[in-house]
Amino acid sequence: MPQSPRTGRKGDVLAVVSQSGPTVSFFDAASDRHLGHVQVPAEPHELCFDATHRLLWCTLTYQSGYYHANGGRRTDLAVIDPDTRRVVEIVDIGPEHGPHGLAPDPARGRIYVSVEGAANRPGGVVVIDTATRRPVGRIDTDAPGPHWFAIDPAGTTGYATNKEAPFVSVVDLERGVLTSKVEVPGSEGLAVSADGTHVFVAAPYADFSAAEGRPTTGIRIIDARTSSVVDTLPTEDVVLPVHLTSTGKLLAGEVRMAADPGSALGHHAPGRLTVFAADTREQVGELEVGLFPLTVTSSPDGRLAYVACAVSSTVDVVDLETLDRLARLDIAKLGEAGAHGLAYLPRPA
Repeated sequence: MPQSPRTGRKGDVLAVVSQSGPTVSFFDAASDRHLGHVQVPAEPHELCFDATHRLLWCTLTYQSGYYHANGGRRTDLAVIDPDTRRVVEIVDIGPEHGPHGLAPDPARGRIYVSVEGAANRPGGVVVIDTATRRPVGRIDTDAPGPHWFAIDPAGTTGYATNKEAPFVSVVDLERGVLTSKVEVPGSEGLAVSADGTHVFVAAPYADFSAAEGRPTTGIRIIDARTSSVVDTLPTEDVVLPVHLTSTGKLLAGEVRMAADPGSALGHHAPGRLTVFAADTREQVGELEVGLFPLTVTSSPDGRLAYVACAVSSTVDVVDLETLDRLARLDIAKLGEAGAHGLAYLPRPA
């Protein structure tokens, strides 16, 4: 029977972090039915699926709060069995702290984790062996707060975005060294093209208190061969998450604020999912989503997008062919709050 274009594949699962839960919830990708959740330690942020060992990795970033306004940085990650929905291990990477971004390299059996700096060391990327679940290396990024991290398809080059530092850190994953800095005005999410030739970076850093004189909001395109910005895709509002689908669509989550006489920052308005064609760099559409889109992912076939919105604590399921919202997963109704990290888990072979 042909698969309906309005659902995910039967047996696939979507995992969703509730940052303030703190939990990871699981949903049937075909029906959007809630399957259950697993409790994790405080302030989970991002997710990464290790298909080789069929385990889900989750960064535990702070004791409480968020970037630059937290009750202390954590030093661990939770490893979760998504099929039994249980935590199988808490991996301590101390003295490294503030883990956030995750990038898998299944060919080499590694996961890369971005970590914040300390008084005696800059921020960096911790290299974890997925077989032993232990750190096997560290790469400095020469910036205090690397947040998102992505690698090229070859697994040889990594890119760390830095919120306040005015550059993207480029690292050689084979030699474990920083090789260059690409000038951008602070940065958020990023994605690497399927052929590894370009990197798409959200910039500037989402500092809503500094709207006056802020650089053009949008996505900077970095030429990987020259480590330089070659183009900018402008957006109306600040972009946080950036994601590339398997079909070459570039997805950007824009955070929107509305004027409020009682607040200098205003209040949250519905966010926007903006879609570009990565090859032509043309905008092909947009769609209103929940409040404060923070993470975006897609189904392996590139038909569906999932947009986690932290303030509304929702996940919008979007048909990328029609740009219709097919469903809204209401994480808040489950008694959770702060939808954040996402992972799409194909059914077991």
